[in-house]
Amino acid sequence: MKQTAVDWLVKKLNQKIDFVPMHKWDEIADIVTQSKAMEKEQIIDAYKSDRYPCSDEDAEQYYNETYGNT
Repeated sequence: MKQTAVDWLVKKLNQKIDFVPMHKWDEIADIVTQSKAMEKEQIIDAYKSDRYPCSDEDAEQYYNETYGNT
């Protein structure tokens, strides 16, 4: 399974960050969730534009099979 750029970034940051105050983790989690959703939409849009005609379901299936259902 391939890794998205956002997943790679989160993994690298987790390896480098020694301390983040507990009250900041919810904010960070929200930012990561939003970033992953944006990236997923971009990947799906790119897939659809490369494979005309392509249904939303086919593009979603491609994403899930390639990157996992994240």
